[in-house]
Amino acid sequence: MFNSSTLFAGLDLGDRHSHVAILDQDGTLIEEARLPTTEAAFRRKFTSSPTCRIAMEVGAHSRWVSQLLHELGHEVLVANARKLRAIYNNPRKDDRADAETLARLARLDPALLSPIHHRSPQAQADLTVLRSRDALVRSRSLLINHARGMAKAAGARLPSCSSHGFAAKAAPAIPHALHPALLPILETIAALNHQIRDYDRLIEALCRDRYPEALILAQVSGVGPLTALAFILTLEDPTRFRKSREVGPALGLVPKRDQSGDRDPQLRTTKTGNAYLRRLLVNCAQYILGPFGPDCDLRRWGLRLAEHGGKAAKKKAVVAVARKLAILLHRLWVTGEVYLPSIPPGILTDYPASLSLAV
Repeated sequence: MFNSSTLFAGLDLGDRHSHVAILDQDGTLIEEARLPTTEAAFRRKFTSSPTCRIAMEVGAHSRWVSQLLHELGHEVLVANARKLRAIYNNPRKDDRADAETLARLARLDPALLSPIHHRSPQAQADLTVLRSRDALVRSRSLLINHARGMAKAAGARLPSCSSHGFAAKAAPAIPHALHPALLPILETIAALNHQIRDYDRLIEALCRDRYPEALILAQVSGVGPLTALAFILTLEDPTRFRKSREVGPALGLVPKRDQSGDRDPQLRTTKTGNAYLRRLLVNCAQYILGPFGPDCDLRRWGLRLAEHGGKAAKKKAVVAVARKLAILLHRLWVTGEVYLPSIPPGILTDYPASLSLAV
């Protein structure tokens, strides 16, 4: 099809149609095309073409498209969209220009794309179990808040209780005039409780039968099967990180940096990476620092950070503990050793990869 044996392609994926720009080795634009975002269209386009280095932005279709093109023998780079200022800051932005920009970046230096790694189909399917459970939990919280708000507006106050016991305990406190509106809500909440428990049993079975390494991570007090399995399925391959301390930045648990000369302001956390796993780790950190958290060096270290500065210091301490927790979980995953919560003083202020973990 082309004279060159090595080409560089940029692929701007759309929901219905995608744009392709292809460069030769000299950087000359030799083809532009628009094709449907379907497996058949991509097969027709790239099956007979010479080997290409193909760049695309991460998105809804990037997982299956990248896997398909890799199976067809092409080198595929999935770019981190948040790092591509050349695209989202372009004053003349359109799909054709985006595809050409991706191709030129792939030709110049793949590192400029900050390429990401898609999970395997099995890991993605198992992670969907966790995300489906999370969707049900958020739906339950929305319905509970709705019921409480509507009852309060009518002069009633529903009792304080856990989410699992809300449907049974709230029913007698609902005003009679609101029964037609709120009793079906309580029935839905009760049904969601059963479905969430089914997901919990499925997650425990996955940890026991398919991902036994999750049980190693769950040694840490405050980390349950849900967080342990989410950590493993999100990162998937622990060897992606040369050092355990690289996990914190990958999950957005480090501050932004905007240093220039003598100016080095304190900024908020980057919040890059997987938001779901980051939220789970922060929840674990809140438990560790909370009134029911077990006494351990990680808790004591976090409480020392929270001693000075009021609410702001407490929030920073929670994020700091979440970051240390991510590092610790990665280290346990790599070594497979037994976790001892009490370690020699000073270790946590350095680098948790050096933890003395003995059986």
